[in-house]
Amino acid sequence: MEHVISGVAKFQKEVFPGKKATFKKLATGQNPEVLFITCADSRIDPNLVTQTEPGDLFICRNAGNIVPPHSNQTGGMTASIEYAVAALGVRHIVICGHTDCGAMKGALAPEKLGALPHVREWLGHCRCATEVLREKHGELGEQHLDELIRENVLQQIQHLRTHPAVAAKLATKQVQLHGWVYDIAKGNVHCYDPVSETFIEMQEAYAEQKLAAG
Repeated sequence: MEHVISGVAKFQKEVFPGKKATFKKLATGQNPEVLFITCADSRIDPNLVTQTEPGDLFICRNAGNIVPPHSNQTGGMTASIEYAVAALGVRHIVICGHTDCGAMKGALAPEKLGALPHVREWLGHCRCATEVLREKHGELGEQHLDELIRENVLQQIQHLRTHPAVAAKLATKQVQLHGWVYDIAKGNVHCYDPVSETFIEMQEAYAEQKLAAG
């Protein structure tokens, strides 16, 4: 904890003065372009990976980068998504999974989560992803972890579409959905390409987009 407290002091003395104008502007409001939904894993730093500044990303984090399907029961994710889309007017929503995800390991073996009943219940929102893999492979094991991480991103995007605020903006082409997987060891980001129906390296994906745009 000591290094965290000293970090605050360093921020106040060394970092804040150089960004004073930015923080003065942010003090009275925000206008993020992107809603970034990712895992609560301590190894993931959205601003570091995307090299963005305060105010650029509206970030939501939870175990497994999960988006519960819309229901009449209000939850933190539901309210945050509604606020980001309907009030802040974000233009892009990214769901970013990551390698070595502990939540996905739990989804592969829920029987091992007996001492973590709330975690087990939360990971029920990943059932679509595990059922897709089970249909393909039968019994699942650790060898399916990377595939589950990718499939979970796709299924959470499907859940996103059930939220009224998101559905409305999608219908009027005011928001775009993106599926990413961040490789912790390599620093790579793979994004889902709907044309090839696979995850490809981001640089390759954007090169293809520019080529298609002419």
